[in-house]
Amino acid sequence: MSNNQETKAKVGFLKKLDDYFGITAKGSTFRTEIIGGLTTFFAMCYILFVNPSAMVGDGNPTLLLAIFISTAIGAIVGTALMALLAKVPFAQAPGMGLNSFFFVAFMLTGFGAAAAFTPEAYQAGLSIVFISGILFLIVSVTGIRKVIFEALPQSLKKAIPAGIGLFIAYIAFQNAGIITANPFVQVQFVDLTQDWYTICAPIAALLGFFLIGTLSKTKLRGGAVIIGIIVTAGIYYLFNIGNPSAYSAFTGGLSNPADAFKAFGELSLGAAFKGFKYWEVGTILSAIMLVITFCLIDMFDTMGTLQGTCAEAGMLDKNGNPIRLQQALMSDAIATVVGAVAGTSTVTTYVESASGVSAGARTGFSSLVVTLLFIIAMFLSPLAAIIPAAATAPALMFVGVLMLKNFKEVDFSDMTSAIPAFITLIMMPLTYSISNGIALGMISYIILRLASIRSLDDVKDFFKKDTVILVLAILFALRFFLVAM
Repeated sequence: MSNNQETKAKVGFLKKLDDYFGITAKGSTFRTEIIGGLTTFFAMCYILFVNPSAMVGDGNPTLLLAIFISTAIGAIVGTALMALLAKVPFAQAPGMGLNSFFFVAFMLTGFGAAAAFTPEAYQAGLSIVFISGILFLIVSVTGIRKVIFEALPQSLKKAIPAGIGLFIAYIAFQNAGIITANPFVQVQFVDLTQDWYTICAPIAALLGFFLIGTLSKTKLRGGAVIIGIIVTAGIYYLFNIGNPSAYSAFTGGLSNPADAFKAFGELSLGAAFKGFKYWEVGTILSAIMLVITFCLIDMFDTMGTLQGTCAEAGMLDKNGNPIRLQQALMSDAIATVVGAVAGTSTVTTYVESASGVSAGARTGFSSLVVTLLFIIAMFLSPLAAIIPAAATAPALMFVGVLMLKNFKEVDFSDMTSAIPAFITLIMMPLTYSISNGIALGMISYIILRLASIRSLDDVKDFFKKDTVILVLAILFALRFFLVAM
């Protein structure tokens, strides 16, 4: 093939990619989508290292290796579906909070005939996640999830992105060590009188945050977040010269990927099907409640994330609902089922996707970039660990600033709108859960709507507009009373 023919073939391939993802049509470019994908990946790759211990604790190193691969597979499958099926710039991976709930519900206490802190308890828990994923898939295929999403009051739709913004900023402040635990007032600002190596991470993160904010006002605004991550990582390592523990990602050497894949094949792949043998008659009711709980949490985590990131990206339709919603919800449901079979807890859409959106990502091509990076990270895990939490935290903090702007559209002259919106906003970070914030917002909305009824016409209007929300509020109230979170 001549050079001219090769050039034409490359141009033709890029044109097909552009048409498939609608990159030019959405006002984006390949460069911008790649930067967005890199930004999202660096903001969420921590899940590869956090998810295994969050799910089962640190007592079984071989199982942790297996779940590392399971986590990567869940992220790869889920994000690839978002890229190729939904064609939206969102990434997926096993959800934080859901993995901790998995640990509490199964590893701490066991389930059925499975003893606590054993591979059998892990298998039994995966069987619950698998069933919840199937239920989730059915609800998605039938369109019930879309009906629920569209039934949300406008005040909650405006509050959800802002609440998520506060939530991910709060996570970022914690990850960077800017906010620390306090036995008297729960949390406090970092104690800057400590030794330098303890406080240099939060200082680096704050400098990175200000850097991103400054760059966002210049011609470099499209790459502000990724530049901020890279520069902050450099500052972090510069500040830590003389601190060997900060350089462990460089000095520890590459582990053998074969060991992780071997453990995955022996302990994780298909473990969900092995877990059914631990179910007992006395645990059926508990199993049903756990399935419903996992399904509800995943549903509203995903719906909240989609609403928030789509609002930030200008990807809402005329009714304020995310575009390509059905395809995105389907992608999430399929990924949860596949993730359970692979051996990880519920896969969900990640709020960190908003960092890629803020860097300019607008299409599924950026999600395809994230997918490829997770495939690489599955084999070269220490390289993904080179980006410290102090470097990704500024990106999430900046996204929190951007997402708060939606809250100004809440109607504060109407308390049936203002109070549920406020509760949704504040409870996401305070309860460390997107779904809890939405649930409490719904419950408060229904209480205030019922309290506002003055006539038969009000009753008719309530059931016409809010029947779906009433049912969901009752389910969530039952979950709060019956399942410890």
